[in-house]
Amino acid sequence: MTAERNGKGCRQAARRRAEKQARELLAKMTVEEKASLLKYDSPAIPRLGIPEYNWWNEALHGVARAGTATVFPVPIALAATFDRELAEAVGDCISTEGRAKYNEFQKEGDYGIYKGLTYWSPNINIFRDPRWGRGHETFGEDPYLTGQMGAAFITGIQGTEEEFLKAAACVKHLAVHSGPEALRHEFDAQVSEKDLWETYLPAFAYCVMEADVEGAMGGYSSLNGTPLCGNKRLIQEILREKWGFAGYYVSDCWALRDFHEHHMVTNTPEESAAMAIKAGCDINCGSCYNQLMKAYYRGLVKEEEIDQAACRALTTRLLLGMKEKTPWDHLSCRDVDAPEAARLNLRAAEESIVLLKNEGLLPLDLSGISAIGLIGPNADSTVVLHGNYHGTASHYVTVAEGLKAALEATSKAAFENAMGNRDVGREIRLLYAQGSEIVEPRTERLAREGDRIAEARAVAKASDVVILCVGLDERYEGEAHHISTGECMGGDKEDLQFPKPQRRLMEAVLSCGKPVVICCMAGSCLDLSPYAEQAAAIIQSWYPGAQGGTAIARMLLGECSPSGKLPVTFYSSDYQLPEFTDYSMKNRTYRYVERGVLYPFGYGLTYGNGQVTGASYDRERHAVHFVIKNSSSEEITEVVQVYKRNPESAFEVRNTALCGFKRVKLMPWETAEGEIPLDEQAFTVVNAEGEKVQDGNRYLLFVAAHGPDARSVQLTGSEAIVLDVSIGSSAASGCMDT
Repeated sequence: MTAERNGKGCRQAARRRAEKQARELLAKMTVEEKASLLKYDSPAIPRLGIPEYNWWNEALHGVARAGTATVFPVPIALAATFDRELAEAVGDCISTEGRAKYNEFQKEGDYGIYKGLTYWSPNINIFRDPRWGRGHETFGEDPYLTGQMGAAFITGIQGTEEEFLKAAACVKHLAVHSGPEALRHEFDAQVSEKDLWETYLPAFAYCVMEADVEGAMGGYSSLNGTPLCGNKRLIQEILREKWGFAGYYVSDCWALRDFHEHHMVTNTPEESAAMAIKAGCDINCGSCYNQLMKAYYRGLVKEEEIDQAACRALTTRLLLGMKEKTPWDHLSCRDVDAPEAARLNLRAAEESIVLLKNEGLLPLDLSGISAIGLIGPNADSTVVLHGNYHGTASHYVTVAEGLKAALEATSKAAFENAMGNRDVGREIRLLYAQGSEIVEPRTERLAREGDRIAEARAVAKASDVVILCVGLDERYEGEAHHISTGECMGGDKEDLQFPKPQRRLMEAVLSCGKPVVICCMAGSCLDLSPYAEQAAAIIQSWYPGAQGGTAIARMLLGECSPSGKLPVTFYSSDYQLPEFTDYSMKNRTYRYVERGVLYPFGYGLTYGNGQVTGASYDRERHAVHFVIKNSSSEEITEVVQVYKRNPESAFEVRNTALCGFKRVKLMPWETAEGEIPLDEQAFTVVNAEGEKVQDGNRYLLFVAAHGPDARSVQLTGSEAIVLDVSIGSSAASGCMDT
């Protein structure tokens, strides 16, 4: 991503003008008025033409909590596409709808919460532990993939117009935050310098330096003893000074209150407000900055510190067009939920589906099928489609609705083309059974436990093939305030098993002897290993958005080929979960895991057979050149991936690390060539002090449509091509030989 493409650099002149205008406005304000700008629900200052503004808005995978909007697949699903262009397009669609809604709200005089242009998205925390309830808000477990997808999404949200921001994205939660949710208000993450700079910070650095993100948010917890939202090292020294961040910093909501109520580093709200603003926190989502003037009058805060924060806040608002016309003022409610947004949403859902297993059952051959059984608590659920921080779709397509519509369309088309062949145009029945609730042991209050198991078995036995839709939804993996019943508490999962009622259902259906497609709808890894042998096919469809049912049906019937790759590791029953509160990366994610992998990071099948047949390293272009062949009659899309390892360094990650990827569309039997550029990350390691260094001159690059690990090779039957690259004193100098 270049400066010309993402607006970084070309928007600097506009920022300087906005900062000058902000300082001119501040010179006319009282200190009380300046302080009022720092509250998330900032009041109007009519005499200066400054309107009321509420900073709090959400757009994690669509404009959220503000009425009708396109509900896209959740970020973990978007990450599974490995498609930067798609991530940018989704971001652009979100900001188009956001601008349109903002314009309409402004006309109606509605300045309330969720009505502004400062979106507190994306969440680029690393999904280090598969039990974390908010993991589906992220782009997965890998820093490189997270940075790439996050930056593309930010570019889409903010636009590339030189004078204004289309909307303001915000990276969160800087920087070490991934559970446990139940402890987040008092938790202190102990993190080594190596893990901090190798895992937890790189995606933030990339999104700041390459995508010029306008906002950054801290979390509730502490890092090595200092609360994130009052952490001067993170906010001032790293974010602003080292990375050159010029935007606004906002606290997580009511996180400053934790300073004196839970972390016990201050005694009063005004002391917490003072600690935050001195550390560089500009906007307070919460109530502590209501006490900012008390802190000022006690001498805890200087007016210059309030000025600095207020200048940043006003600069962002001016860049959004607070006092001027923008290129998006014409957008209206007719630009929300438009047909092109629906098409993009369907594309995103289709690309995100990951085919984990297929014994030749998929795509379904309808010529030999008279009845399809659709079973499971997620088969006809709209809740499972949207995930955390969602908007309101005008229409949700469940799996049941999508499959029913697809079968009706197929039968109609077949009948019209049958030319007298009555059998071709026959109706295919869709038989449905809920089977169980997500976590509750019964579906009816007075019924026995497992009250829908018998119906599920009857449907399975009457069907030629079964689609078994299981998993979770946002009620059972989410934030800490999402306290659920049954086996899931505090927003996090206790373990990786399916809830007990679903385990009983899955065992009952799989034992009927019919071919079963398990459709796992969840935002994270669930342990599929007890069912992997019995199922004929397994797909992971995440929380796929409002068009999810259509996408799943199209994939099942072969109208599109699955192309998603896992952005997280799927562990098996013998994986030993580290302590949730241990933030060391030992035995976490594909880069450090020791054993117990069922389906690896980067893995995913297609309906065809795409393999990388050749690869070389171009030292002049700092790029991997590859050849990929589709040895099948199916049109497919593959993701060519490059992983790196330094065999000479004691500081290298335990296994390998992703350093490049590219989606490639292949027609039947087609051979294609492509190039994947590599940056300095491919030829450096992070030492114990957290420094990025070149340690040794030899690096191995692994090129394939999957990772180079043994389990991926076992599942795909193909080995990665290994390039042995020797480099000179600087990877950036071009002194490299292969």
